Amino acid sequence: MTQSINIYKRIDFLFVALGAVPGAIIRWQLGNHIVPNLVGAAVFGFLASISLKQRPQLLIGAGFCGSLTTFSGWLLSCIKLIEIGDYFSAFKLLFLTMIFGLIAVYLGFSLGKKLNH
Repeated sequence: MTQSINIYKRIDFLFVALGAVPGAIIRWQLGNHIVPNLVGAAVFGFLASISLKQRPQLLIGAGFCGSLTTFSGWLLSCIKLIEIGDYFSAFKLLFLTMIFGLIAVYLGFSLGKKLNH
């Protein structure tokens, strides 16, 4: 039984890794901007509202969205703005990301609910 659990965990790990690679590449290409966070938030909201099996959730949710949206990159951008004394832009980035992120999750979640019914 322990061996079968280990095999399933390894397969789950592969699904997360396979999703993470394209998410990370897209994030890298787009740079540390608000767009990857909003796209990932909308996709994650959509996933939360539909019925998917565990492995597609791991692939798209934990893997793709997890590497596309980075909390650390967002906060690093804010710190860099604060470091140069641009407090208004830092606050604006924090505020806009939070507001538009919530809107993106809501829209993705609502779309998923409509498509699921």
